Amino acid sequence: MIQTLIKNRLLLALCGVLEAIISATYFIMQDAGRPLTFHAWNRTVVFAGELALAAGACAIVAGMWRSTKGKCWLLVLNGVSLGALGLIQYGFVRFPISFLTVALLVMLMAMSMGILQMGIAQTLRREHRVAGGWFPGLAGVASVGFALVFLALGFRWIKIAPGSHLDLLWLGSYFGFSAICMLGLALRLHGPGLPESGQREALPPLGNPRPAH
Repeated sequence: MIQTLIKNRLLLALCGVLEAIISATYFIMQDAGRPLTFHAWNRTVVFAGELALAAGACAIVAGMWRSTKGKCWLLVLNGVSLGALGLIQYGFVRFPISFLTVALLVMLMAMSMGILQMGIAQTLRREHRVAGGWFPGLAGVASVGFALVFLALGFRWIKIAPGSHLDLLWLGSYFGFSAICMLGLALRLHGPGLPESGQREALPPLGNPRPAH
């Protein structure tokens, strides 16, 4: 699975860039200070949907392409959820879509990414790369936290005051965080000592190998 991510790290980086643009789009909408009417923001929502479709496709391909050591189904699930959100924004923008639907898709994205990041951190710790595992570990915990927040927002356990656009603020924050996770993962997999191919799926330990007994 990790070998698949290493081979497709450029797609992870591209996904991160696209999600950063989505984040900026949501923040612009949230900070506009005018009503979010269909006619005023139709093109912006469609643009965000196009970006989400492209980012979702990148994540799906990155989880499956050149997967000689095993597909990364958590990343594929993340991409499918992101693509579904993009399809809603792009193709069904004229139809009323409840925020619960959006929140559940984002929750699925955040939970799948959180489990993936914590799995990578566990692999790094198992291979004695404790210093390299702190970022995916923290990112995984934060992703699960985002998932719980969107679950609460979707079911209105956290109230959104009319006109506050709190939903857009959280969407912008999550996509900005997800962009950092994707770019950080791509850079981490590009680090020294990580082979493009090899016999083992797990990452090799740092330093010289221990002598056999």
